[in-house]
Amino acid sequence: MKLYYAPYTCSLSPHIVLRELGLPFELVKVDNATKRTSDGRDFRTISRTGYVAALELDDGQVLGEGPAIVQYLADLRPDSGLAPPPASWQRVRLQEWLNFVTSEIHAGSAPLFNAALPDEAKAFFRQKLFKRFDLLQETLAAQDYLMGAAFSVVDAYLFTVLGWCRFFAIDLAAWPALEAYVRRINARPAVQAALRAEAA
Repeated sequence: MKLYYAPYTCSLSPHIVLRELGLPFELVKVDNATKRTSDGRDFRTISRTGYVAALELDDGQVLGEGPAIVQYLADLRPDSGLAPPPASWQRVRLQEWLNFVTSEIHAGSAPLFNAALPDEAKAFFRQKLFKRFDLLQETLAAQDYLMGAAFSVVDAYLFTVLGWCRFFAIDLAAWPALEAYVRRINARPAVQAALRAEAA
């Protein structure tokens, strides 16, 4: 398998999951500005959307969208516990959280990357995001991970997008359970290995 990634993007999430699972894979870096891969290809010929992450399977098929990729990977090693069994109620709960992170945290953060956005608009998006952080604070004050006591693929995703807070000067200390959650996930060996590989 090949994982197409760009540093500091949501592709870190499937990268973490690949390392958590101990699956063999090749990392291929994508320049998000030029859409060229580190091996000289036009990334848009690999991914129709031009977005990372993209996972290329050994048979040449390409899967996009991080939440789909992480579930696919977890199902390759069902004994890992990184995702509940397909068609189970808990799997539906996992998908509920993945959709929340996608639509409310990931998409909710995206406008803040726009340097041309007026300060009033940025303040609006920040306040909306903070309300979502309040919900996460409440959840994570009662349990270590979004699905309960165990780390799952959705935690890799939430950790990834919360990492963008440093670009927006958002201090997670205002949400102590959320700040502790980020520290807990950051300490995982697979997470550290993914971060080192992307920084190299």
